[in-house]
Amino acid sequence: MKYYIIAGEASGDLHASNLMKALKKIDVNAEFRFWGGDLMEAEGGEQVIHYKDRSFMGFLEVVTNLGTALKNIKFCKKDIEAYAPDALIFIDYSGFNLRIAKWAKPKGYKTHYYISPQVWASRAGRVKTIKATIDHMYVILPFVKKFYEKEHDYPVHFVGHPLIDAIAGRTQVDEFEFRSIYGLNEKLPIIALLPGSRKQEIKKMLKVMLSVVGDFKGYQFVIAGAPSQEYSFYQQFIKDAAVHFISNKTYDLLSVSTAALVTSGTATLETALFKVPQVVCYKGSNISYQIAKRIINLKYISLVNLIMDKEVVKELIQHEMNTKNLKAELHRILDEDQRRRLFFEYYDLEKKLGGKGASEKTARLIFESLT
Repeated sequence: MKYYIIAGEASGDLHASNLMKALKKIDVNAEFRFWGGDLMEAEGGEQVIHYKDRSFMGFLEVVTNLGTALKNIKFCKKDIEAYAPDALIFIDYSGFNLRIAKWAKPKGYKTHYYISPQVWASRAGRVKTIKATIDHMYVILPFVKKFYEKEHDYPVHFVGHPLIDAIAGRTQVDEFEFRSIYGLNEKLPIIALLPGSRKQEIKKMLKVMLSVVGDFKGYQFVIAGAPSQEYSFYQQFIKDAAVHFISNKTYDLLSVSTAALVTSGTATLETALFKVPQVVCYKGSNISYQIAKRIINLKYISLVNLIMDKEVVKELIQHEMNTKNLKAELHRILDEDQRRRLFFEYYDLEKKLGGKGASEKTARLIFESLT
């Protein structure tokens, strides 16, 4: 079978690559063409455009890059027609993917959506488009299945969360060796800084995160560099800060960390699955934030709290994301009682996610729908 896959950021690249790996086990004749990243490329097939060349964050940023986005959509349609895939697979990335789906479905392409757009968070009207254009939806969060089926009468497949597989399948790091390789102190506990993967969010987050470093002398801080960004980009924020930088080793870093400051997104769930106490951070442009406030109808922004339907981890949003609050919350999660509480909360969270095998379940459902 020929599969055309569209993913739009680092997390999509990860989940799509694992799906490709699973598809190859089921379909020995699998061929791939995709919009993705390095991890997908490592699985074989032909890459069209790398996600780092089309990554825009926030409403204002999307508007200012609208011309580029429209050119990409036009090119994508032509590319799909030329490739003539048996299955068109969308991975999250709703702004782009739903536009392609609206064009593709009437032309007879078999459409599959792995990892639903966040229609449960905002603009629920998009469900109408999904029902009309997506043949099969595979969701990775239990409350999303309920949202579709109970509220919108749209049957979907709950396959579990692929992060469980990604974390369980990784090679365990030797902490002593890890510290030695990256020049970290042998004894000082590590606090990980995860400022995001896009330039806009890193600019907003990292300066504030670094502002608390001097108040925690008994710890060492390590920035988790995103694979999509060069070290030179981070240097303007690091300057003379007493902090380490490690690129593209986030899972290894989390596995040896005592606590973490994490930008809202998939990384909050990854941090929880590694059982690391965290403070969730978010700070966007004022225009983007004001628009988001008016269209997002959620009690929480972090996946951890949304899945558990209560405040398990502290969220510092926009103006609350400042040095004073960040320092206080970091002190709080370093307390041993808080660490124990979070460990048990994280354990319950993992059970709610449905166990291992998301990529394999999805691959099997896709292949069986085509045969």
